Amino acid sequence: MIEEMITIPIRKTEKSRRADADFDNLVFGRTFSDHMFSIDYADGEWHNPRIEPFGNIEVTPGLNAFHYGQCIFEGMKAFYVDENTVNIFRPQDHHARFNISAARMCMPSIDYDVFISALEELVRLDHQWVPKKPGTALYLRPFMIPTDDWINSIPAETYRFMIITSPVAAYYKEGINPVKLTTPGDFARSFPGGTGYAKAAGNYAASFLPAKQARDRGYTQVLWLDAKEHKYIEEVGSMNILFLMNDTLVTPALEGGTILSGITRRSVLALAESWGVKVEERPVSIDELFEAKEQGTLQEVFGSGTAAVISPVGLIEHEGKVLEIGDGNIGPFAQKVYDSITGIQYGKLDDPFEWMCTIKLG
Repeated sequence: MIEEMITIPIRKTEKSRRADADFDNLVFGRTFSDHMFSIDYADGEWHNPRIEPFGNIEVTPGLNAFHYGQCIFEGMKAFYVDENTVNIFRPQDHHARFNISAARMCMPSIDYDVFISALEELVRLDHQWVPKKPGTALYLRPFMIPTDDWINSIPAETYRFMIITSPVAAYYKEGINPVKLTTPGDFARSFPGGTGYAKAAGNYAASFLPAKQARDRGYTQVLWLDAKEHKYIEEVGSMNILFLMNDTLVTPALEGGTILSGITRRSVLALAESWGVKVEERPVSIDELFEAKEQGTLQEVFGSGTAAVISPVGLIEHEGKVLEIGDGNIGPFAQKVYDSITGIQYGKLDDPFEWMCTIKLG
């Protein structure tokens, strides 16, 4: 384990691809910046940190990740503030969650200084890739894969931790306009004792089929229910879910390990509490939502996540019943949350929670 801020050898690209990128038509996760970070793990320690030109990597067909899915990732964003400043949103929390995922998947942890040093060096080196338009950002994707050349259903002995970056615009085509959700029938995303709380790659692969079926039916994403009773709301495919009911902000509790502890979710709850809004983390059934709508106490529904930040929900379908929320626009509370989080991220508002890691380029 590296114990101090590290010096990372850098091999720069001979020719930047920046001029070829279409920053006016960014598709989430399709365009990659010029450089990437790598560090290798063997014999119980990390070694050989490096930044090099972005490109293909050579791996063995026996890679554990191909056969047994032992890989994890994180996702965060860097934001343009001015010509000399870029902000990264809550990297310390993403680092902590990355190591929680690593522990669950029987992988080695990454030292905080390695994680932060690599992020800062990459952003400084590729700062021209940070888009400047409102609603855009440089997406940062740390991930870890095993590198053993051995097909065996046991934890690997060697690993590689990498970070790649990608300029992005809005995640959903709807932007911050309301999305439509549907419950997944008999499909389940997670179960107690499983890996639902980890950023494990297999969690997402298993959700692809119900998500595709939802899109084929005209819905944006799946609203996942619990695996046992198919009754209690857990999360959406790419974000946590929150409900403003009777002036109380309610969100499913994390106990049980079936829901990802979203960094944006934590930020929403912290903001709400700072505004004096009552917050409840508790089980929320799908039936409760329909009842709240009938009683006139369901005010807003919205998702939160790194990719979308805040995504209002305008419609939920469950077993043929349709629940419509709002008037087709983002609700005032969700708008306030969105404006506050993005204002802090872009340096337009004060950062009382000290969420931002500010990188000076000059």
